Amino acid sequence: MAIATAERKAETTATWNGQRNVYDVLQERGFIYQCSDEAGLRTALAAGPVTFYCGFDPTADSLHIGHLLQVMAMAHLQQAGHRPIAVVGGGTTMIGDPTDKASARPIMSREEIDANAQVFKRQLAHFLDFSETADYPEGRAIMVDNAEWLLPLNYIAFLRDYGKYFSVNEMLRMETYRSRLETGLTFLEFNYALLQAYDFLELYRRYGCTLQIGGSDQWSNVLAGADLIRKAAGGQAYAKAAGGQAYALTTTLLADESGEKMGKTSRSGQVWLDPRKTPPYDFYQHWINVSDAQVAQRLALYTFLPIEEIQQLTSVSGEALRTAKETLAFEVTKLVHGEEVARQAQRAARVLFGTATFEEMAGAETIPTTEIERSRLEAGIPAVDLLVLAGLADSKGAARRLIDQGGAYLNGERLEQRTVTTVDLRDGILLLRAGKKRYQRVKPV
Repeated sequence: MAIATAERKAETTATWNGQRNVYDVLQERGFIYQCSDEAGLRTALAAGPVTFYCGFDPTADSLHIGHLLQVMAMAHLQQAGHRPIAVVGGGTTMIGDPTDKASARPIMSREEIDANAQVFKRQLAHFLDFSETADYPEGRAIMVDNAEWLLPLNYIAFLRDYGKYFSVNEMLRMETYRSRLETGLTFLEFNYALLQAYDFLELYRRYGCTLQIGGSDQWSNVLAGADLIRKAAGGQAYAKAAGGQAYALTTTLLADESGEKMGKTSRSGQVWLDPRKTPPYDFYQHWINVSDAQVAQRLALYTFLPIEEIQQLTSVSGEALRTAKETLAFEVTKLVHGEEVARQAQRAARVLFGTATFEEMAGAETIPTTEIERSRLEAGIPAVDLLVLAGLADSKGAARRLIDQGGAYLNGERLEQRTVTTVDLRDGILLLRAGKKRYQRVKPV
């Protein structure tokens, strides 16, 4: 990673709009992992608005919290006056990025890719300002699909015009490909780096884009795009853009609790931004349950709280970190799902940790809820059946053991082997708990 001298750093601290250089902001908050030319990028960011891009392959029908790290970096850059391009990889998804994959991606249909891309566009618009202005009639941020220029490419012409700039020997040394050589790398996937590099060149030509950001595992791909601009564009036009250089910047790649890279795990364990795939209650709980060692880092990366406030929140240890974790969970949930949903999730979490009143529990709409016919409850339901119905036990036998071992609760009191009726309703609901952290509301309808 290129390191600027102290003198050079001081010269480029102020940005073109009078704010602190956003590079320093990103670095202080822990975003930056590698940069192709730190001194040059600092100067470009201080000289005026820089157009930059980040790509998102629509391989699923929602973004997840691995993507959200990149989106937060984009938001910081835009808030500092720079212009983001969000590239939905409708074209590259048809090949599949081999990075950190043990096997090739399943081939997706064009219809699946298009549907997922539309969801991505809606979700990204929640974080970036795409409004049109006099200075930016196309929008303060741009959203494009690389299928627009990749699908019409003539294969022979593409190889002739751009394949000559890529050395097979160098590509095989890329971590992107090297890790797959033993398990098998298809020629289809081998094209991925070329197409991602071409994306950067195309955006450079169309919009004057001179910076690409991506996760640290994308370093070789991102760098290849900057190199292709230098080799293929060249000349006077290149010399006029951002001090005559295109820049590659990669961000920290985080690991989840199991040590897997966020965004590279199986879909079953992923935390999605779509509330239908990860309910807000579960989303909030993910952040509440981060380890003590991770909370300061997550606050810096996933919220806009000032660093000084984050340092104050995390200057304690042990049980006292609960406030910092609650702040993290609330702030991220608010960004993704809105303030009211975040407050509902917060109330639900206080129920979970036993710090809420029953009224707060009853009103916590984000606690999973099972609806039941009132007539059925009026007739009476055995406790074991109720636990199974609410999804807190897999079978009647498991429910019976849960009750006998003292792990089942109804409205805050230990549940015995008995029949539950409408007499047990409090504020119109039944609040069931299994163990310490699994809650379910039962609501008669």
